[in-house]
Amino acid sequence: MSEQPLGAAKGLRVGEIVAALGGTLRGDGQHQVLRIASIERAGATDIAYLSHSSKREWLSTTQAGCMVMPPDLEAEAQRFQAAILTPDPYLYYARLAQWFAELQAEPEVAGVHASAVVEAGADLAPTAVVGPCAVIERGAVIHDAAHIGAGCFVGRNAIIGQGTRLHPRAVVLAGCTLGARCIVHSGAVIGADGFGYARDANGVGVKIPQTGSVRIGNDVEIGANTTIDRGALDDTRIGDGVKIDNLVQIAHNVQIGPHTALAGCVGVSGSARIGAHCFIGGGVGIAGHLEIADHVVIGGMSLVSRSVRQPGHYTGAFPLDTHQNWSENAATLRHLSQLRSRVRQLENKLETQALPDSTKP
Repeated sequence: MSEQPLGAAKGLRVGEIVAALGGTLRGDGQHQVLRIASIERAGATDIAYLSHSSKREWLSTTQAGCMVMPPDLEAEAQRFQAAILTPDPYLYYARLAQWFAELQAEPEVAGVHASAVVEAGADLAPTAVVGPCAVIERGAVIHDAAHIGAGCFVGRNAIIGQGTRLHPRAVVLAGCTLGARCIVHSGAVIGADGFGYARDANGVGVKIPQTGSVRIGNDVEIGANTTIDRGALDDTRIGDGVKIDNLVQIAHNVQIGPHTALAGCVGVSGSARIGAHCFIGGGVGIAGHLEIADHVVIGGMSLVSRSVRQPGHYTGAFPLDTHQNWSENAATLRHLSQLRSRVRQLENKLETQALPDSTKP
């Protein structure tokens, strides 16, 4: 049985779960589950899930009282007190976990902690929560049911949308906007200056003021210690439903389309445009001023050095070299398959010419 499971103190009947979330019920709909647990450690009052039928051997050892499982495992469902059959058990688990977490959460008390600093001219909804030592500057707008955690900073004229949560020590700088139901994890910084410098005749960097902002849509999640820089002139924009992992760097003027996900340690250079419904694997580097189409998957640790204009799955990196050699080799690499075909044709032609006359066709 899991030591720190998600769950509700009073539990849920399996029939209630199916009525709310769908799926096909097998077994006792009155069976009550108290927690979600891993399949390895689940007990009789736990609900667990199996995402793929290829891992069906787990079903013979788990002690779970209820299983969420694919429809093609219906024959195995009879060994459990209850089972829920659904085409995407992992998605089902995600929605069930949200429900259990809401039931388990302690109700929040609206109001401003005595140690918080809220400047005159800030606009706080009556249902907002402001934690200890938070700072909210003048002109900031905090909408209904927003939660500003301990030690957070919300700058001048920033807007925090309805139901958005800033975890402790998150920073939203002046003029930045977050939509509704966003989650910003600890240490994230939204709206720091973009990396913009010109060089004078002596090679000294001359700072370019970053006068744009950051505009973030609804239902966006931003991981711990991630940074999203404000634009130089235009705004950096993050679309609805974007999910950003920990330690991601998004430079100035970047545009990210709705429902794209970026895994940990991704670096996106200035003015890059990433489409909707993309997935960018961990450690990917994306060069500036290029475009990535909708529905593109970039494999982990890849280097994106040119625009990707067609949907699909891309991966690859290239060894460090002088820029001239790297550019020439990269250009050659793009034509490698054609070169291979031509070499094979030449080899076949030479072999045919070398054959004795009696063996020629």
